[in-house]
Amino acid sequence: MSELPLIRLTGVNKRYLMGSSEVYALRDIDLSIERGEFVAIMGPSGSGKTTLMNIIGLLDHPDEGRFELAGRDVSDADDDERSDLRNRTIGFIFQNFNLLPRATALRNVRMPFTYRRGAFGDPDQAAHDALARVGLEGRSHHYPNQLSGGERQRVAIARALTGEPALLLADEPTGNLDRATGEEVMSILRELSRSGRTVAMVTHDPYLASTADRIVSMLDGRIVSA
Repeated sequence: MSELPLIRLTGVNKRYLMGSSEVYALRDIDLSIERGEFVAIMGPSGSGKTTLMNIIGLLDHPDEGRFELAGRDVSDADDDERSDLRNRTIGFIFQNFNLLPRATALRNVRMPFTYRRGAFGDPDQAAHDALARVGLEGRSHHYPNQLSGGERQRVAIARALTGEPALLLADEPTGNLDRATGEEVMSILRELSRSGRTVAMVTHDPYLASTADRIVSMLDGRIVSA
């Protein structure tokens, strides 16, 4: 593992206004995630998991504290910097897949190249390669409604892999899948972690969380164990 962690949060706080009251979504968060580590983030509703993932994913920013991504302080990065870093560094995997229903698997996986800068070669070939990596090379011309739930999630993982991001953020990636299909998805995520990808996953499932390298437990906006 690299000497510098891929993710380091120090003293991070995040507050929201609810009426006239200020409520802490995150309080005094200190967290490091190493390169290639697979971390599961758990906690009840309202514990701060989603806010933490949004900050790590550069979709939100802390009110106080420091957030370093790959050794770079991004706490005060502006919107353009955040967008550029997000597109180059982070792949997102969602519970509801977020696939375009009228686009084939290949077109769904190819979509991020529309927004990513840099030389990635032929986008169609890169999309084919990403689908092959998740075992869907024979389903590239199928539409989402022609795919099973597990296949749709694998398309979503392939899409997240375009551009070879250092970090994958997975929000309840097995939430809409049965146990067996969820295990297949988890197996892919574990393999990606073993190959050097950093994976941070929100899950409510203690069994799935137990297969990660480490569990980060949250309660009332704080990390209670890591």
